[in-house]
Amino acid sequence: MRLDKTICESTTLTRSQAKKVISQGRITCDDKIIRSCAFKPRKDAVIVFDGKTIAIRGPRYMMLNKPENFICSNVDEQLPSLFNLVDVDKKELLFIAGRLDADTTGLTLITDDGKWSHKITSPRNKCIKRYRVGLDAPICEDAVALFKAGIQLKSENQPCLPAELNILSSTEVILSISEGKYHQVKRMFGAIGNVVIELHREKIGDIELDNTLALGEWRYLTDKEVSSIK
Repeated sequence: MRLDKTICESTTLTRSQAKKVISQGRITCDDKIIRSCAFKPRKDAVIVFDGKTIAIRGPRYMMLNKPENFICSNVDEQLPSLFNLVDVDKKELLFIAGRLDADTTGLTLITDDGKWSHKITSPRNKCIKRYRVGLDAPICEDAVALFKAGIQLKSENQPCLPAELNILSSTEVILSISEGKYHQVKRMFGAIGNVVIELHREKIGDIELDNTLALGEWRYLTDKEVSSIK
């Protein structure tokens, strides 16, 4: 991580203030004055600001069990931001790795690590997301085959990638997809003549929603969970 960003995220300084103190020669890294904001210190480097060692805070990784009527945005809009549910310092630096609609509940991953987030959200990486879906009408008999073949959505040039559908009951299914198109799950069921009335995300990659988290609660990911995103 760049030195200016490291200082900004580990102190009360803003990014512009961090750049200023670096240029003034007030930052040392392993006893050497560093004047380049782009300098990337080692993870175990000792960084000192005006004679005081900075406690370096590494990237943060969190899961939140999102309730309905909260939006995956950093600011309140027509509905409140889910960041109202997260009580941590410098939460303005955090962002959501894979958004959910306001009426969708379940696993939401939050981080300030852009590269890690990209591994989840980039279509190229085909990160599997698993949803529990409640339907308005009984699922059609050939739904499993249709989803496996690839559902064609309106206004899309190519069909969706093959998806795995497991039927729990006539109106409840488990769907696993590897894409993240706009309103994709709802549109996929709409394409076969059904309507999604409940949608809950249970899993992203190998990270499964902690069933001890009530709606609106969150926790930090374990090292194993973080490293599972490759």
